[in-house]
Amino acid sequence: MRWLAQLFTSSLGRKYVMAITGLFLCCFLVVHLSANLLTLIPDEGKTFNAFAHFMTHNWLIRLLEIILFAGFLIHIVQSIVLVVQNRKARPVRYAMQAAHPQVSWSSLNMGLLGSLILVFLVVHIGDFFVDSRFRPEKLGVDDQGYVNLYGEVVRAFSSLPYVVFYVLAMFALGFHLWHGFQSAFRSLGLMHLRYTPGIIWLGKVYTLIICGGFILIPVYWYFKQL
Repeated sequence: MRWLAQLFTSSLGRKYVMAITGLFLCCFLVVHLSANLLTLIPDEGKTFNAFAHFMTHNWLIRLLEIILFAGFLIHIVQSIVLVVQNRKARPVRYAMQAAHPQVSWSSLNMGLLGSLILVFLVVHIGDFFVDSRFRPEKLGVDDQGYVNLYGEVVRAFSSLPYVVFYVLAMFALGFHLWHGFQSAFRSLGLMHLRYTPGIIWLGKVYTLIICGGFILIPVYWYFKQL
């Protein structure tokens, strides 16, 4: 098991772990966005609540949920360790580094962006996951007998401060993904002169679709309720 220990303790191993967990979380974002977009179906939340019920009562989904939380935790811990190591290795930033045309602002501030996303995750999980999973009576039920998570979504996005907070968090996520998507492939050694431009293009399209979709939902519900 020595290789497993090196995977989590060596600098190269940590980059591999960051890349793999990062791409796994990218897949999760696709599923999560697809589910959230169901709130836009004009059926008073019946489809969304039914889907949420299925997700919380299927044993396979529950197992994947545990893997997902583990992925989040590993990704966060490893990112903190890498940021600390990088700062120890270079305690004073090079004055010209930020001005280098090939160094993006997001790549220089992945730690800051990750911290902002972490704060959002804590708030977001507290608002939606905790109540729907551990205090469903607080949300009530719809006419199908399912926990009315749809009603909580509509209520949350009627608050302008929360909508602004959500949108700002999605911009932070966007900057994080803009650099992180291609960085994951680079860490895994999958970048090549022939298909690197395609990976970079795919990462940018993915980022725009994911973040644009997540921003659309709170903005739609806020203005719909004015």
